[in-house]
Amino acid sequence: MSQSQHHVLFVAPYFGPNMLRCVDALAALDDVRLGIISHEPAERMPAALRERVDGHYQIADSLDPQQLTAACRAFQQEWGRVDRLLGYLEQMQVQLAIARDRCGIPGMGEAVARNFREKNRMKATLRDAGLPVARQALLTSLAEAERFVAEVGYPIVLKPPAGVGSRGTLRATNAEELRAGLVSLLVTPSNPVQAEEFIQGSEHTFETVSIGGDAVWSSSSYYLPRPLEVLENPWIQYCVLLPRERMESHAAEFRPINAAALRALGVDTALSHMEWFIRPDGSPVISEVGARPPGVHLMPMMGYCHGVDMWAKWANLMVRGEFTIPERRYACGAAFFRGQGRGQVVREVTGLDAVNERVGDLVVESRLPTVGQYKASGYEGEGYAIVRAETTREVVDALRTMVQGVRVVLG
Repeated sequence: MSQSQHHVLFVAPYFGPNMLRCVDALAALDDVRLGIISHEPAERMPAALRERVDGHYQIADSLDPQQLTAACRAFQQEWGRVDRLLGYLEQMQVQLAIARDRCGIPGMGEAVARNFREKNRMKATLRDAGLPVARQALLTSLAEAERFVAEVGYPIVLKPPAGVGSRGTLRATNAEELRAGLVSLLVTPSNPVQAEEFIQGSEHTFETVSIGGDAVWSSSSYYLPRPLEVLENPWIQYCVLLPRERMESHAAEFRPINAAALRALGVDTALSHMEWFIRPDGSPVISEVGARPPGVHLMPMMGYCHGVDMWAKWANLMVRGEFTIPERRYACGAAFFRGQGRGQVVREVTGLDAVNERVGDLVVESRLPTVGQYKASGYEGEGYAIVRAETTREVVDALRTMVQGVRVVLG
């Protein structure tokens, strides 16, 4: 094969909608020879897409670096070389990096991947670089937790050291909640927990495209309300907002801090996702950083704002090290519909018709909750709708209309 062709492997454990969208985006690059590593057989891919894939290797566990390494070496033996090993799931980043190191594949290696994946290591690296982060500690016992509380005071936040998003995150406001949180997370010397001081203020995201270690493009969004509040109150219907201005004043002021953080952690070429706070006094605090695309539907939202396919942009970035995008022309937002009640099945959905009459012309994508579906396992909820408009105010009003007007009842 020509040396100008990129030999790319993509790890898709299961062929869900997002995975297939990524496979399609990579297969659309005319200079790519594409191989898929998956838990599922090739026959599970849609036939039209399967015809555009040049190889498939089935493994049992994509979180096992030995199996990933074996798959990569099989492709290297057949193809002569592999130029990229890609996968966007947070849980796989260290394992992918280990396989890259073992097989000599360019891209993020294990040391850098652990900077992003292990929260305690991440915070220490950022603090050593002089960047604003919450005080934190890795706890293995109640005694260590009590010493940390004596230092920072209540409330504190407890989370798995290598968690995904906000899953497993708890807030402790007193000694009883602290003990309950340590029990819930089963804290032991072999299973530590990340503890951080609780930061008051608004929470935002910061998405950045880096090429060769330089931040070349950024975007910032709002969480409404912050994810921890959403986790603590399962009935809250929340939103994510991308304003019409790609860089509002608070985000523009934070951009140098974001870029410095990515340099300190060792990012090279990636689309990264940072969560950060603005305290009531206006000072910023970095929460967490992932060297992978964002969740909570920010990828399609960024695409709708700019009139592009963001997964195609990510594929081009990761394969060719190139990124171009038009100026933002719209504001965009996602409303998440979440069930109320103690049941496990959606028994009633009200308000959809009235909401559709008011803001339906702004909806560009949705998956609405339906009677009879099971309660969602994650905090994303039982359904969502994405809206787009020419002004941020229109999007904010539409989001408010949706979360106030739609009610999902569990029973």
